[in-house]
Amino acid sequence: MSTGPVVVLVGPPGVGKSTVGRLLAERLGVEYRDTDDDIVAEQGRAIADIFVDEGEPYFRAVEKRAVHQALAEHDGVLALGGGAILDPDTRALLAGRPVVYLSMDVEEATRRTGLNVARPLLAVNPRKQWRELMEVRRHLYEEVARAVVATDARTPEEVAQAVLDVLELKEA
Repeated sequence: MSTGPVVVLVGPPGVGKSTVGRLLAERLGVEYRDTDDDIVAEQGRAIADIFVDEGEPYFRAVEKRAVHQALAEHDGVLALGGGAILDPDTRALLAGRPVVYLSMDVEEATRRTGLNVARPLLAVNPRKQWRELMEVRRHLYEEVARAVVATDARTPEEVAQAVLDVLELKEA
């Protein structure tokens, strides 16, 4: 019986959830899983294509199922898509879990994500859209998080170490 993920990473697009998640899994000797990867595998197409072809409400329903399934069956490090916390049922499921919100400021976000078409919600005016996205999401990330780790001016290795430290996890 799975007790659930040892770490759940949340945060905006481009913050480094996948990179840091893989490093954490390696250091902890557990598997890494990303719900965005699960969605791409299930749907057989990129997330940007799902947004374009089916719309955001369809994507959010698929995402909710993927997150709930991963929380139920995965016991390693789990990274959630940037918008997964928009769903109230998902936020309720995250309560009491080892959730870490990886944060960054808008300048860092713009530098990292640029005009990346793979990020459908940031495709047009990344700086403005990121600020608006964070106005909606920041308090939700904070609501579900046991801890917040800033990623600005830190290497992925430094962020991974900060996550281990804040959750008091020991490397394998």
